[in-house]
Order: sequence, then C-alpha cells, then structure tokens
Amino acid sequence: MAQTTSLLRNKYWVLRHGRSIPNERGLIVSSMENGTLPEYQLAPGGVNQAQLAGELFQKVLKENSIPIENGAQCKVMENLRERFFGPSFELRSLDEYHEIYCTLDEQDPLMRPEGGERVDDVASRLAEAIVAMESLFQGCTILVVSHGDPLQILQALLNATKLNTESSYDDLASRIQALAAPSILSQHRKFNLRTGELRAVI
Repeated sequence: MAQTTSLLRNKYWVLRHGRSIPNERGLIVSSMENGTLPEYQLAPGGVNQAQLAGELFQKVLKENSIPIENGAQCKVMENLRERFFGPSFELRSLDEYHEIYCTLDEQDPLMRPEGGERVDDVASRLAEAIVAMESLFQGCTILVVSHGDPLQILQALLNATKLNTESSYDDLASRIQALAAPSILSQHRKFNLRTGELRAVI
C-alpha cells in the first residue's frame, strides 16, 4: 500500500463515481443544480461499478489488516463536488472537454473557463477538504469518492506532498496551498481515473 509522509496523518485512496447517465449520453454535467437531478444520476452499470469498488476496497483493507472500527464513517463534503466548467460547457458534448484540457488547463491552470472554475479554484477547496479530514482523523485509511476532475487535482496535490515534506509554513493549509503551483496543477490529467476506478494515492 501507499505510505504516508510526515505531512499527512492518514492514508488516502480515491474512487471516481460509477458510470453516470450523462457519461452514457456524452454530456458535461458539472453544476450542482443539474448534478443533483434524478435524470443525471448513476446509470445501472455505474451502480454495479460502485458496488464492485466497495467490495475491492474491503478486500484491500482485509489483506492489509486494516480494521474497520465501529463501522466505516461516511461524511459528505461539499468541497469535493464536481468542478464547474461554466455555462458555456454545461450540458454540452463531452468532446468539448478537449478544449478545456488542451486550451486552458495544460497551457495555464490559472485561466478560467467563462463563468466556471479554474484548476486552482478547485485546488483551494480541495486543500480545505484535506485539512478538514486531517483534523477529524488520525492514522486512518480514508477513501475519497468524487468526480474525475476534482480527484485528478486532489491526486496532484497529494502526490506533491510526497516530494515536498519540508516547508517554511507551520499550518497544514498554507503548506498545501504552497504546493498548488501552476507547474503541479497543469499536470493533473496524468492522474486520470476511469469511472468506478479505485486507486491508492498516499
């Protein structure tokens, strides 16, 4: 399993949600308003992916002698929501992701899709989520379930902590924010996940 560093107190895994109806229809659904509608929920195949991922994670925990004390705890964190790509992309074809990635993210993660979130906007709220999880738990194995883009950016941040265990900042929030440099954030696509894919991060 992945090992923690001195920067973080827990081990982290990520899981991208199962295949959704928008995935099957080839649509971009990134707003909270649309994303919570029943017509954009998980597809039947996505529900199956989620069940299989849960079974796989339980197997990993058992193989590594990681107990689930008092049952697994589940917490909803709004900061882990999907990246909002803006009204220009909402409900448009998934083919337009190419424009976001190649024209914006890879060239400059600080560029903003019109009306949407930049990569560093998402990184800032993910940093808050990490700080919250680190304050709530210690010595635990945490599974973060979210959408593709947030999980890619989260992995970029967490992997940066492996290479940067020393910092001039004392508080965790500032240390993580300092790692959210364009050179790191522009590489987030390297951490792409398939729907229903489970991965150890740190």
